[in-house]
Amino acid sequence: MSGTRSTRIHSTRVRPALSAAALAAALLGTAAVPAQAAGTPATTPATIRATTHPGAHSPAPLTCRGQGVDPSARIRHRTEAVIHAPLSTVWRLQSDVARWPSWQSAVASAERLDHGPLRPGSAFHWTTPLPPNPATTAPSLDITSTVQQLKPGSCIRWTGPATAEGLHIDGVHVWTFTPVRGGVLVRTEETHTGPQVDADVPAATAILRQGLDAWLHDLKAAAEARG
Repeated sequence: MSGTRSTRIHSTRVRPALSAAALAAALLGTAAVPAQAAGTPATTPATIRATTHPGAHSPAPLTCRGQGVDPSARIRHRTEAVIHAPLSTVWRLQSDVARWPSWQSAVASAERLDHGPLRPGSAFHWTTPLPPNPATTAPSLDITSTVQQLKPGSCIRWTGPATAEGLHIDGVHVWTFTPVRGGVLVRTEETHTGPQVDADVPAATAILRQGLDAWLHDLKAAAEARG
């Protein structure tokens, strides 16, 4: 979470749109959440390409300043899309953490724990709602992310925990941004570890996939709307 929302995360997280509700449903024993809950696309848009299970022909892990996701994690997902907007717009949306709730439907709150431009060492706390369930009385998933590596306009890597009563996830989340003809190729990869998610790798991987795909979908929609 993704990031992962990093020692402190992301990750993501479990992340956007379906992430929190699906996480609670699959890992904490609540009823299943429909695929379209909280605005998550029913299917992955054709412009987003995803890879969940690394194999012989999988691309090399994403890195930022030489550092990538957790190589030992069993739960991982990678996805990418071309966003038809200026790099400056895409980067501003992604790095202005405090304004994530304005364009990410599953981010209930987001607060920078330091000031100034996002940089290595920057930390932020953010939350995503949890539905009622018998395993925890917590109303939300709390995520504290710390930026470990960053190159302005090029890449970000953060790490940290996502927690609720009875649940702990450690995530590592990497984003890269590459100018291409007509826009920006945005790639993201995230890994999760933790006793609850490691207990059901297929379910946890599906949740991570839905969350990352939704995040990238929201970023694409927000950036292209701004032009």
